[in-house]
Amino acid sequence: MSESEVRTRATLASVAALAGVSTPTVSKVINGREDVAPATRKRVLEALRTSEYQPPGQRLALAPPASVLIDVAVDSVTTAYYSEVMDGILEGAEMQGAEIVLSKTGLTHLSAGERAEKMQASGRRGLLLVTSRWSPREIKDVKKRGIAVVVIDPINPPGPGVVSVGATNWAGGKAATEHLLGLGHRRIAFIGGHASAECSQDREHGYVAALLERGIPISEEYVLAGAFDPETGRRSLARFLDLPNPPSAIFAASDSIALGVLAEAHARGIGVPHELSLVGFDGTYLSEQSSPQLTTVVQPLRDMGRTAVRALLREMGGEPPDSTRVELATHLTVRSSTAPAGS
Repeated sequence: MSESEVRTRATLASVAALAGVSTPTVSKVINGREDVAPATRKRVLEALRTSEYQPPGQRLALAPPASVLIDVAVDSVTTAYYSEVMDGILEGAEMQGAEIVLSKTGLTHLSAGERAEKMQASGRRGLLLVTSRWSPREIKDVKKRGIAVVVIDPINPPGPGVVSVGATNWAGGKAATEHLLGLGHRRIAFIGGHASAECSQDREHGYVAALLERGIPISEEYVLAGAFDPETGRRSLARFLDLPNPPSAIFAASDSIALGVLAEAHARGIGVPHELSLVGFDGTYLSEQSSPQLTTVVQPLRDMGRTAVRALLREMGGEPPDSTRVELATHLTVRSSTAPAGS
């Protein structure tokens, strides 16, 4: 039997039988759904590879899978956020028959146009930017040279016609603040990441909306910004504690910021959650490993990576995007870093 005949005969049902799962489970894995156990996902991926199944409408007819090369540019790979997003990107690329070339932004003096020319010379036609500071002009310079671009959680607005993938940051910020309000807190502070980052701005706007709905005025001294790192959390808590009336609860715009708050609280002998309630944002594995475990807004980071790869490959194939802004749903996971006010 020829290779083309094996590929033609592979169906969802045959892959499901090979993996020992149901057909809907195979469909979930193919579509990047999060509600599949890791061991089951691994078994399905192996069955898909063995049977060489290719989902209808997702075949890259212009080139064999091995020739589809994607550049992924990141600011860092040292945080839990990046590792989980990258896991989704790598899985999505494998599912779609693409290969990843990973690079760190800011290490070369190449202009955006020069980078695009270098990509073209190497046969790479797609660029995936992860929380990048690239300006709309830089992205435009790349796109006009025939390079497809998709951005995950852009720091700067990517410009018109550029697909960006993120989560429901406003709704997540509102849910985090409403949780603290529901516990009786009224002195609630917000610590943001980069002030220009759209995701941080949206989380802050959700925080503001929740307070205003309860008729609670916004106190400027309770709103700080920095970077998505623990040092921002440590520094911000120190500033809050210098206030005449410090907050009883803090909503941090990332788990990394929240862990910095937690470390500073421990260093100062402040009990979390009974003296200070704390909510993070991201839902990374670090939120489960902290002490106490962190209440956090979970965003589907792996799914964001898989979705971005699919959107980029569609653009590389000449298909128009369904939307230039894709937002995946967040949800609040309550753990032991929050408690009723005055408890």
